[in-house]
Amino acid sequence: MNTTKPVLVRAADAEVLSASGVTLFADVPDTDGHLTSHRSIFKPGKEGAPPHLHKEAAELFFVLTGSLRVLTGDDVITLTQGDFLVVPPNTPHAFEAAGDEDTEVLFVLTHAKPRFDYYRLLESVYQGTTAPAELAKTSDLYDNHYVESRAWQAR
Repeated sequence: MNTTKPVLVRAADAEVLSASGVTLFADVPDTDGHLTSHRSIFKPGKEGAPPHLHKEAAELFFVLTGSLRVLTGDDVITLTQGDFLVVPPNTPHAFEAAGDEDTEVLFVLTHAKPRFDYYRLLESVYQGTTAPAELAKTSDLYDNHYVESRAWQAR
């Protein structure tokens, strides 16, 4: 797709992955290599992602509703509605719903590799049709590298 024109994704046309709570908006090929974006809804107490980093991509978080506990490096912070965070490449991060209500977050990754197939794979893990170990095999393909974090374990 040539991005000399706007990229419009109507809500009715967005792909929804119901088991994982992810709605896919636009991926790297759709934006001529510029970004990938999706929305996630996390149920209270549901981990969004374990500690990981992206070697190439920066990740933007914008909390639409609720609150989100986020690991950034060695710090664990809580974002609430309207908060904006950008995690630079090579920074360990993780996130989970922090309150007693659903948390809705808009994510944008820049300088990213195409990621929609990663979210589809993740969906199959949530559905129980794919073993979680399969995700680890895709680290380089999707620039999603799992790491250990004492700060996240101590939360």
